[in-house]
Amino acid sequence: MEQATDDTAPDDGTVRTVNSLRRDTYADSVALMRAARRLADLPGVTAASLVMATEANLRLLADAHLLTAEAAEARPNDLIVAVRGDDEALAHALDAVDGLLEQSDSPVASETPTARVRALTEADPATALALISTPGPYAAAEALKALRRGMHAFVFSDNVPLDQEIRVKQEAHRAGLLAMGPDCGTAVIDGIPLGFANVLRPGRTGLIGASGTGLQQVSCLLDANGEGVRQMIGTGGRDLSADVGGITTLDALELLDADPGCELIVLVSKPPAPEVAERVLARAARAGKPVVACFLDGSGSFAGEGTRSSAGGRVTVAGTLRDAAYAAVEAFGGKAPRGAERPRLPVPRGHLLRALYAGGTFAYEARQLLPDAATETGPAGGEILLPDRDLILDLGDDAYTAGRPHPMIDPTVRARHLRVALDDPRTAVVVLDVVLGHGAGADPAAALAAELERAPSGERPPVVAFVVGTDADPQDRAAQEARLRAAGALLAPTSTDAIEWAAAMVTSPGHERAQELTTAGGTV
Repeated sequence: MEQATDDTAPDDGTVRTVNSLRRDTYADSVALMRAARRLADLPGVTAASLVMATEANLRLLADAHLLTAEAAEARPNDLIVAVRGDDEALAHALDAVDGLLEQSDSPVASETPTARVRALTEADPATALALISTPGPYAAAEALKALRRGMHAFVFSDNVPLDQEIRVKQEAHRAGLLAMGPDCGTAVIDGIPLGFANVLRPGRTGLIGASGTGLQQVSCLLDANGEGVRQMIGTGGRDLSADVGGITTLDALELLDADPGCELIVLVSKPPAPEVAERVLARAARAGKPVVACFLDGSGSFAGEGTRSSAGGRVTVAGTLRDAAYAAVEAFGGKAPRGAERPRLPVPRGHLLRALYAGGTFAYEARQLLPDAATETGPAGGEILLPDRDLILDLGDDAYTAGRPHPMIDPTVRARHLRVALDDPRTAVVVLDVVLGHGAGADPAAALAAELERAPSGERPPVVAFVVGTDADPQDRAAQEARLRAAGALLAPTSTDAIEWAAAMVTSPGHERAQELTTAGGTV
């Protein structure tokens, strides 16, 4: 750990300010406040502050005249110790910092409030999980605080640094707890919905997903086909990356495998790192119950494969969200509506597909069919510049949600993109998702339908939409679907069908792209 000290000029002849800078040293806000309070109580110390060097904290230190020139160049992952006092007090205070941080960092604290929280957690299972939804730079601190009190952590916050995610998940694993997230969009734990979650019937399926809306789509299709959910555990979108290594996914697999009430496990993920996917599938193959795995990594039914068995036939691998849900239904002996008849599709005037998703997993699924599609329209908040090629856009990505609500809550950003896409003569077809459930907007179809009605259907490109929800969701799924149909949208039954229909439109007879897409993307 690099440590640098910089002194200001004396405040008055005897009192001066010292900053101690600890590079790449992280501590949660509660630990820092406790340590600062104890430093301030030392004889000869007139002021003390310990903070992570975020932009906001640097401003606060400067306003309090506790920031020195060298520390002003600190990075957000650095820790600043700022102390004002006489020379003898400063030396003593800096020597005491490490010991105070270790005391504050201890999972067993002696202060009465912490003791009460721990006792309540042990006595009441309803308080055994903490839901964390703070700005990203502060989320890891709150997650660590929860874990050290014996609580599972559901971290809804996005924009959390990767190194902090890894630290939180490693600590959760050591403690035998689950760290769901960061950027964990959905979960249903013991029947309690967290984040964006649908109203699902209880059942015997355990779902694990490094994909929020992917879990919602699969669970809603299970619900529509008479199957319910035992547990739905979100992991955050980066869990199956090479850096994180699938820590939460593997821990969740252990939990569900040991749960006698869970008879089937379904894994859903955005494209995982190959070595992590192999590790997860190897563990799934050892499970004492069947497993369906859907890793949106480019293989699967878009190429005509449907589902296939791996790991000695003990794991069913599905290439799309639709096929994962239907494989789960069939594993219980049910009959899934495979091969649903495609409606007669219009021949569009333009030649480019524009998929504008609120759910990031849907974007990954679509890119399996159109891998060369563009994935951005310029800086968030700036001018919307549609590319001269297909576009598959995840408007729930961190780049579009920093400082603003997710598009499943606030449709403003997506409505702007939709208007531009509808007005662009190059657009052949637009794809939209509408996600219902707890946390989503009260009427998510309204803003999108209003944009469609602005331009009559004969004067704009066709729009394919799909609704993710259940009959019990508060937004009234039937009413949402009716609103979209009235505005002229074609309603597809699943995310998979929607992108297949849209791709079929741009490969319809008379379009020069038919041979190009059939060759690149498989059967459409």
